Amino acid sequence: MPEASANPAAPPAKAAERSGPQRAMDKLGLKRDIDLALHLPLRYEDETRLVPIAHLRDGTPAQVEGQVTDARIEQRPRRQLVVRLRDDSGELLLRFLHFYPSHQKSLVEGARVRARGEPRDGFFGLEMVHPQFKAVDLGAPLAQSLTPVYPSSAQLPQAYLRKAVASALGRAPLHEILPPGAVPHGLPPLREALHWLHHPPPSASMAALEDHSHPAWQRLKYEELLAQQLSQLWARQERAKLGAPAMPRRRGALHDQFLAALPFQLTAAQQRVVDEIATDLALAQPMHRLLQGDVGSGKTVVAALAAAITIDAGWQCALMAPTEILAEQHFRKLVQWLAPLGIEVAWLTGSRKGKARTAMVERVASGQARLVIGTHAVIQKDVQFARLGLAIVDEQHRFGVAQRLALREKLAHATLEPHLLMMSATPIPRTLAMSYFADLAVSTIDELPPGRTPVLTKLFADNRRAEVISKIGAEVAQGRQVYWVCPLIEESETLDLQNATETHAQLSAALPGRMVGLLHGRMPSAEKAAVMSLFASGEMAVLVATTVIEVGVDVPNASLMVIEHAERFGLSQLHQLRGRVGRGATASVCVLLYSGPLSPSAKDRLRAMAETNDGFEIARRDLDIRGPGEFMGARQSGDALLRFADLAEDAALLERARRAAATLIEQDARAAHAHVERWLDSRLDFLKA
Repeated sequence: MPEASANPAAPPAKAAERSGPQRAMDKLGLKRDIDLALHLPLRYEDETRLVPIAHLRDGTPAQVEGQVTDARIEQRPRRQLVVRLRDDSGELLLRFLHFYPSHQKSLVEGARVRARGEPRDGFFGLEMVHPQFKAVDLGAPLAQSLTPVYPSSAQLPQAYLRKAVASALGRAPLHEILPPGAVPHGLPPLREALHWLHHPPPSASMAALEDHSHPAWQRLKYEELLAQQLSQLWARQERAKLGAPAMPRRRGALHDQFLAALPFQLTAAQQRVVDEIATDLALAQPMHRLLQGDVGSGKTVVAALAAAITIDAGWQCALMAPTEILAEQHFRKLVQWLAPLGIEVAWLTGSRKGKARTAMVERVASGQARLVIGTHAVIQKDVQFARLGLAIVDEQHRFGVAQRLALREKLAHATLEPHLLMMSATPIPRTLAMSYFADLAVSTIDELPPGRTPVLTKLFADNRRAEVISKIGAEVAQGRQVYWVCPLIEESETLDLQNATETHAQLSAALPGRMVGLLHGRMPSAEKAAVMSLFASGEMAVLVATTVIEVGVDVPNASLMVIEHAERFGLSQLHQLRGRVGRGATASVCVLLYSGPLSPSAKDRLRAMAETNDGFEIARRDLDIRGPGEFMGARQSGDALLRFADLAEDAALLERARRAAATLIEQDARAAHAHVERWLDSRLDFLKA
């Protein structure tokens, strides 16, 4: 049965006929009654009581009522409407710097007015600037509950939105879906909780409203977390019904040949996760696994072994990376490992065009190219795979849901889909893994390969720049290499060219006879490759770069990393950049150059970098600083949709929801489905990713 219109006064209208406020509600996603019911106030105003003018306190919001004794327009220092309001206890000035004829009409001498605002001590006594007001009759009743102030826009007045929400609350399907045992004891019914949150009584604790600790808030958070946990379990169960190529690992085959050819031994952690992945690949249902490990933990060799198992079973493997430089790094390393074993590796990026690209696409479509490495170019429509068995996504948080779905749909088979392995060098805190990745199996490489040395991190104010440059000279004199990273203007490959160019010139002048290179995202691919080749070979002493070197670049001889304007980088990005050094046996240093004044969050980030090298601790602090939304990056278009719950504060509630979800699916599947549909609606497609 279709739901009633969100407009409290009018029947549903065609899009072209909808009023300004209706269109504004559409933009805010307030299309259904349930949407309006879940559109909770940002704050509340207390219009339930009147304060005598004589009892007003400077800076404390209050509501007063009195009679207008004078109203006039004053021209100095600027045109303004000044109104004197008197009650039995005293007099208050109302000042309007911006006003309309309707203000003058309502605020005439003799009118009885109720005004609410923040009183301030002015030159002529106590005054309110731009208070809210309305004309009232003597003895007019006061509000019975706190007045909600909703998230809105300029085209959507609060009065209209309040009326729409109040109307929708009466119509929205807020009946109890969950059986009694599925709701924690002491939490109110959903309808009661929402009515309380939209219209709390005057006695309500403002602290409990603001910190979301009231049982009504707890019920809403629990509902949301339960829907998320149910959806993740549901997605996992649905995925288990799908078919995928079964690719058992064969002794003595390509996997073992690859291991024998490696110039190093796998760590115990690497061997453990390889076994976990191999077990999944042997099953005839799609693997959906996240491989996480700190910077430099050796995820690439694990991915190569997974590819070897896939190729040995007669299927193709695709590896997609977010940037061309990282994709190229993977390509060079995997070709070095796999080409001697007779494996053809294809290379697809946006810069590869013309006949070379056409030939490569044909080799992918024919199946001759058994491993395909590239950027987003891998999922373009003209790229068709003969037998795609495994899709690997590196730095998975940098890709959107739709991109991951597109990669998985490259297996042109009616009943099968490829296995999916997602890799991340940003470790996922436990509460985030329980929430956002509850439908994933997680493999963790929790030790670094032997020979990796901890990186010492030092903070330097920008006025010590000369001291840092002197340190670079000392490192270079000992045959070491140095990175100098300049920031981006925005989250793209748009370079602060002037800053990088000036730094490059400054370092070139300070290091005569030494090669100083410049690398940024706007350079042609061939030029970038040439610069990286010179640095990797040791011919180039210093590389001035943007964050194109954030991930994947492996130069063991580099022992010093300088990050300029470190306060402009995110915590996980700083940790990734720091991971470019300390890759050899030499003690390495990361210098964070910062410019003040620092914001509180910038101070927290720099302090965290100086205090720990532990990627999991860095991730936990990053989650605390930024919150789960920003932390998750590009998964946002279909992510966990947590509007009310806070993973840092509500871990206990999340654990209860996780346990209840498993029981509910087993004992009352109908209620579980209804609950998920109420909360997630059309966004269920994102669970497939």
